[in-house]
Amino acid sequence: MSEHPQVASDFSSPQTIEIVGITYRQLDYWTRTGLVASTARVAEGSGSRRRYSYNDLLELKLIKRLLDEGIGLQRVRQVFDYLRDELGENVASADLVINGNQSLLVRTDEQILDALRQGQGALYLRMEGLIEEVDAAVRELPVAKFPPVGASVPQEGFGMAQTGT
Repeated sequence: MSEHPQVASDFSSPQTIEIVGITYRQLDYWTRTGLVASTARVAEGSGSRRRYSYNDLLELKLIKRLLDEGIGLQRVRQVFDYLRDELGENVASADLVINGNQSLLVRTDEQILDALRQGQGALYLRMEGLIEEVDAAVRELPVAKFPPVGASVPQEGFGMAQTGT
């Protein structure tokens, strides 16, 4: 896999929803219900903010793609349980074929063909394609809109000029 272009080691919720193409409500629900985790930083108490790692972005992009392909959220949860059991934390290390109620990890062209031959209606998700989409979205993040990790943010917030005192 290629070198990832991320400019920060973690991403805020607004950056995450922009990169993945989901709503804040989806991100919050999926995180609160344990479908994904904000592994860079968990929100602990009032005023703290979740931060998502690059791998979290890949998981979120895969969830979105599965839902876009018409797979129900309960089935998506089953797929992710399978992926995590088989791959641990790196769910993007193999391609995924979903054939009916069966999820298969494939790493070679031969395995892909075998999996697709097993039945009609198989869905093949090429992880490299998802990685390329996430990488492109990270590169397109507006720098001024999202300050670097650890940068001090003015009390007024982003983009607001401070008036004279």
